Amino acid sequence: MKRMEFFKKLKVVPRWLIVLIDVLIIFHAAFFAFFIRFNFDLSLVDRFQILPGVIAFSLLSVVSMLLTKSFVGIVRHTNLSDLANMMKMLALSQVLLFLIKQANQTFNWFDSGYLLPFSVALIASLLAFPLLLGYRLLVRELYQYTQYIRHKDDIKKVAIYGAGEAGLLTFNALTGNSADKRLPVAFIDDDPKKVGKLLQGKHIFLGLDGLKKAVEKLGVQEVVIAINKIESSKKRAIVDACLEMGIPTKIIPPVQDWFNVGLKAKDIRDIRIEDLLSREEIVLDKENVKESISGKVVLVTGAAGSIGSELCRQLLHCKPALLLMLDQAESPLFDIDQELSSSFQQIKRKAILADIRNKNRMMEIFATYQPQFVFHAAAYKHVPLMDTYPEEAIRTNLFGTKILADVSCFFKVDKFVMVSTDKAVNPTNVMGATKRAAEMYVQALDQHMNQKNSSNQTKFITTRFGNVLGSNGSVIPLFKKQILNGGPVKVTHPDVTRYFMTIPEACQLVLEAGVMGLGGEIFVFDMGQPVKIVDLAEKMIQLSGKKVGRDIEIEFSGLRQGEKLFEELLNHFELVKETYHPKIKIAQVSPSDFKRVNAEVKLFKKLLEEGSEMDVVKHLKKMVPEFISNYSRFEKLDKEGKLLN
Repeated sequence: MKRMEFFKKLKVVPRWLIVLIDVLIIFHAAFFAFFIRFNFDLSLVDRFQILPGVIAFSLLSVVSMLLTKSFVGIVRHTNLSDLANMMKMLALSQVLLFLIKQANQTFNWFDSGYLLPFSVALIASLLAFPLLLGYRLLVRELYQYTQYIRHKDDIKKVAIYGAGEAGLLTFNALTGNSADKRLPVAFIDDDPKKVGKLLQGKHIFLGLDGLKKAVEKLGVQEVVIAINKIESSKKRAIVDACLEMGIPTKIIPPVQDWFNVGLKAKDIRDIRIEDLLSREEIVLDKENVKESISGKVVLVTGAAGSIGSELCRQLLHCKPALLLMLDQAESPLFDIDQELSSSFQQIKRKAILADIRNKNRMMEIFATYQPQFVFHAAAYKHVPLMDTYPEEAIRTNLFGTKILADVSCFFKVDKFVMVSTDKAVNPTNVMGATKRAAEMYVQALDQHMNQKNSSNQTKFITTRFGNVLGSNGSVIPLFKKQILNGGPVKVTHPDVTRYFMTIPEACQLVLEAGVMGLGGEIFVFDMGQPVKIVDLAEKMIQLSGKKVGRDIEIEFSGLRQGEKLFEELLNHFELVKETYHPKIKIAQVSPSDFKRVNAEVKLFKKLLEEGSEMDVVKHLKKMVPEFISNYSRFEKLDKEGKLLN
């Protein structure tokens, strides 16, 4: 027990003790190397000065230790780097011995019998290396054992899913942190060739069946997914298996997040719902995007929002000559500017506080900075709120877009890329209808400029996609808050389904579409499979460690103003055309007549000044005939329209 207490107190082995142990090991290895070299023939051994030779070699090893710093590593955290340092130290000892022998032959300082023969020194190094490594590993195992004995009641047994390099690094991160109360007891891998083998002394089990065996036999209490670029389907299967067994699941972050600094135990995080909804990594032509953006002046509107801010991050990787970040929200704009100032110090950028509805201000900005690319992400997007304030939706989503498009034409911007939404397809709410009206104006303007054969005309491109994971005001942050507060989690309807896409993925596709667009296109993105919102809520509750119905209830509150049961990326009359990118398609929409669209947009100005709210929405329904209100006070306009027809 006293020895155990000694190991508990001795958290870090002193460096002098490491040097002393290393020297003693090398001394005895050199001594025995003599006998091995001469096949234990004492008559041959007697020809050499054994003790002086062994002492001299040991002293040379001390010099090598000082030069290579082989003793500075913390013994209980011995790793490949320490192993390399030991090899360097032993190799340097051989080199020093060779140099001294050569110098002694020239200057004859002392009897050469006082130095080890090279063959003996080599055998000594070969003997010493496993001993030097072995005692370090022994100390590491003893330390881990004492930690386990000391904290066994608090320790959580962990299975690492992935017996590759990432799994090994995860093992080292968990065992190398004494403050972390997790102990890896098994590895799980899908490669049958690894099954039955040991990694860091732990058994490797095969796949999900092996995971269940590890839980039953070893009492696994947590699973850490440690696979670089794991397929989304595989990730979901692992999490589902763990949820079925009532075991929490963690995951290591992407390698690029910790490659330069190393993986730490604190980096291992909980599985989030975003991890399960994400799809296989999309391969993009990043070089083509970078080549198109590099050296250009680029303007992003709505730069402080979820999509706009991520566009700014990705655009800065393309090294534009100047990035203009425009938004009317002061604090979020300041925040994104501060974030990017630390990450992209070498690239010029300018935060511009302005309202896209102010044409004079837009003219001033375009005249000053002469942008060549415009990514228009500024918009009002909350469906119930825009049904409450339809005039504001018209002013921002339609007039704001018109002003930017007209100003872009005037200053001959190369490309204008508008970020639209799947809610613009067969809209059932004011927000979606205003975005569809904006699409119509941008497309009609592009065709109008083509017909005028205008030189250096602006190419207008529209991108259309569904919900993005984690965006401001989206359902996922709302559910997280409700779960944190103990519920209930409120879902509008049991059959509501939505498409989801990660913010980085959506922005990558926007950039790719912007580069490939020739003008007039409406690009639609492959959104994958739609997700039932009630299933999403159940999964999020389970991931939080709670039980649906026992710990947290799900309540159905009824569809909100303008809300659909499901979203569409194309309306009934739109066909799609393939592009060179499998995830990006072009909606074949017949462009509207510019004169008609422009006249209808202008009429809104008069209606906003003189007409009623109903007059404004009625005209919006005339401009966008497929706009049929749902769960809204504007439904009566649809009934009136049917009676007139």
